[in-house]
Amino acid sequence: MKLETLRELYIEELRDIYDAENQLVKALPKMAKAATNEELSAAFEEHLEQTEAQVERLNEIFEMLEEKPKGGKCEAMKGLLEEAKKLMEEDADADVLDAAMIAAAQKVEHYEIASYGTLRTYAEQLELDEQADLLQEILDEEKDADDNLTELAMTCINLAAEGEEEEEEEDEDEEVSAEDAEESEEEEDEEGEEDEEKEKAQEPTPRKR
Repeated sequence: MKLETLRELYIEELRDIYDAENQLVKALPKMAKAATNEELSAAFEEHLEQTEAQVERLNEIFEMLEEKPKGGKCEAMKGLLEEAKKLMEEDADADVLDAAMIAAAQKVEHYEIASYGTLRTYAEQLELDEQADLLQEILDEEKDADDNLTELAMTCINLAAEGEEEEEEEDEDEEVSAEDAEESEEEEDEEGEEDEEKEKAQEPTPRKR
């Protein structure tokens, strides 16, 4: 399809984000289930409810435009969600996996923020004020969701992941220290034996009468 006007580009981008949000509606329950941190799981469930409401707002916009929402295929969202799926299948520590899932979710949020920011600008340029307001509402929700994920990562999940790494390092240090202590004891024993041999060698040999 050849895009000749800003309105056509606007509709095409709306269809793209509409497909993206519907992909996300299917993915978020799996992400909520995979998360081991209760707050993260709850954040994914909350965002699922927001996303479903956002899809309804997009449907309203399509009705205003008298256009059908179907037809778009968001390859960008597909790629981001495939990456998240691979992470969920990784054999990783629970806290590390949660931290990785936050990173994947924030990539999704940043894509949505960029998309809705652009769409709102198009709506304003086309003087579609009511649609611009709806898109601004969605944009604000996406920014809030991203902020919540950042706070969650900083306050508990990433710190927990770091703590486990430190514990592993401490265990390794303890093992090394134990090995060093054993080596030192062996060296001291060897030195003691050498000193005894030297002392015996230095003792005068008794004369025969």
